[in-house]
Amino acid sequence: MELLVDEAIDRYAFSNTSAEPAYLQALEKRTREEMDDPQMLTGRVEGRLLKLIVQLCQPRFVLEVGTFTGYSALSMAEGLGEGGRILTCEINPAAQKLARESFDDSPFGDRIEISPGPALDTIRSLDRQIDLSFIDADKERYPIYYEEIVQRTRPGGILIFDNMLWSGRVVEPRDEITREIAKLNETITADDRVENVLLTVRDGVQLVRKL
Repeated sequence: MELLVDEAIDRYAFSNTSAEPAYLQALEKRTREEMDDPQMLTGRVEGRLLKLIVQLCQPRFVLEVGTFTGYSALSMAEGLGEGGRILTCEINPAAQKLARESFDDSPFGDRIEISPGPALDTIRSLDRQIDLSFIDADKERYPIYYEEIVQRTRPGGILIFDNMLWSGRVVEPRDEITREIAKLNETITADDRVENVLLTVRDGVQLVRKL
């Protein structure tokens, strides 16, 4: 992932963001040591943003598409109130294993359930409304995830899409995945069911509120 801001500014933002707890620091270390694609880790700045959004919204039911090693799920779980639950979807067995171990080593793992099957199957099987969702997997399916999830989100609920600037390539899309992401940004902005803001945090965070 290419940085969207100057590296010195990125370090400054990191240094001036509240530190994550020790169990998340340990998870980041394990991810970098054990996974082939550690750059997929959410990290401090976006993780603390997710926690703050959850604290502000106080959702009862959170859906996550793309657990990876569990950093974002644990960040959100930390912000949940009593009785809040997270259902997170991950199809990679190695990532599931590391995530489960990290959940067990944290104070908030009992708030998180991993769904190991295809995310679309999980979404379509839900029998309750979604209060907040975080989508960070299968970029080419982002438009499908958006439509399936927004239909199941309660009025006032929040959808958060990661990597929506795609290292800046959305400005001039030249490949299929970039075109899908750029198209979804346009779709969300024109959708009268929602209001949104596209943040230049990390690789671009699309923050959406259902009306």
